[in-house]
Parts: sequence; structure tokens; C-alpha cells
Amino acid sequence: MHNSQTNPESIKESGVQTPPTYTPMTMEEFLENDLEGYEYVKGELVPMAAAAIVHGEIGSNVHFLLASHVRENKLGRLYIVETTFQLGDRVVKPDIGFVSTDRLSEDKLKGFSVAPDLAIEIVSPTDKQYDVTEKALAYLKSGTRLVWVIEPVAKTVMVYRSETDFTLLSCENTLTGEDVVEGFTCPVAQLFE
Repeated sequence: MHNSQTNPESIKESGVQTPPTYTPMTMEEFLENDLEGYEYVKGELVPMAAAAIVHGEIGSNVHFLLASHVRENKLGRLYIVETTFQLGDRVVKPDIGFVSTDRLSEDKLKGFSVAPDLAIEIVSPTDKQYDVTEKALAYLKSGTRLVWVIEPVAKTVMVYRSETDFTLLSCENTLTGEDVVEGFTCPVAQLFE
């Protein structure tokens, strides 16, 4: 998550990401071109960090634990990275996003024009704390009701409910879906197994 712009044509032609360069692009052009591995933030292309093994393991654990609860209780759907969500002047791809049943889109061939109810971000080694926090707050400002930022090194989860209401959980705590994914609970330690 850094704020450099990249030329999308050089990516499409060579299949390799070139060093960041300025490329003016509208949100509509970004959505039409479906640039894998990028998010769109305030008129800029932002490369997404490559996922390390630990990132994949945590993502798999979270998805497994949440998916069974969401499906059994018919609460909505989970979406994994590369599913786009529009947040005002951003198009983001959370590691995992939850959308409640009543907010699901009929058009399955496009990304969501709304924010997820729950956004889950797993911090990568190259992420800057400023960018991670800014993204969590952007979710909240756009209607996301709950954000979990999972930090693999410290084995913590920062739970954001609003700009002023957030809690840091450690492995001794229990993570809940609160009123967003009702009935979901799991020990934070399970995310890191």
C-alpha cells in the first residue's frame, strides 16, 4: 500500500510491473481495465503488496472460520482479495470482505459499488502504519460497519468501529462479529495457528 502511480499499459503489455510512473486514470477506466494487483486511491494506482506465506495462512484461517458461520446462519457472503469495493474516490480490494444478505448485488459481473459491512486487512511487511490506518478509516467513512486489521508479527487484531471507537486484541482475547456478523466468535490465537 504505497502512493505511487504505475503505467497500466506497461503492465498489460509485459505482464511485469514496471517502476511507478504517473498515469492519469479515472475510476471508470480502472474498473473497465480490471488491473489485477492494484487498488485505485484518489486518482492513483496503488500496487498491492505481494502476499507472504504467513499472510496466506492467516487469510485462509479467517476465511475458514468466518465462512462456515456466515453460511450456516445465512448472513450473507464473503469475498476474497481481487473483489473490488468502491469507497468514494477509492476502489479497494480487502483481503476478505463480508456483505450482508440484504446488501448483495444482483450484478455479479462487476465489483461492488458499496463498501463491505466487514473489511478484513492483513498487514504485509511492506505496509506503512499510516496507510493501513488511513485505509481502515476510509472503509468506515464509506459505510463499512466493522474493520479488522490483522497484524501477523505482533499477532494482534485492531478492531475499528469508528474513528474514535477501536480496540486492540491480542491472542488472549476473543474476536467477535459484534452486530455485523452476529454470533461469530473465535479466539484471536486461532487466526495465527
